[in-house]
Amino acid sequence: MESAKQAVNYVSETVQGAISGASKETNKEIAKDSNASVGTRLGAAKDAVGDAINENGHNAKADAHKELAKN
Repeated sequence: MESAKQAVNYVSETVQGAISGASKETNKEIAKDSNASVGTRLGAAKDAVGDAINENGHNAKADAHKELAKN
């Protein structure tokens, strides 16, 4: 039962990591857009950093759940 729970947690964290990664890439493109205002670009850059942190955290948690599911 515990390994099934860890497998579900692994999938959940993997999906959340992918969502954060997609958001990060979108924000990076907005930050690079010279047609956007400076405020918009700065906000997108800040959000991209936050998304990168979230992505790394979710991926680390996913790896941990994957290892726990093996046992």
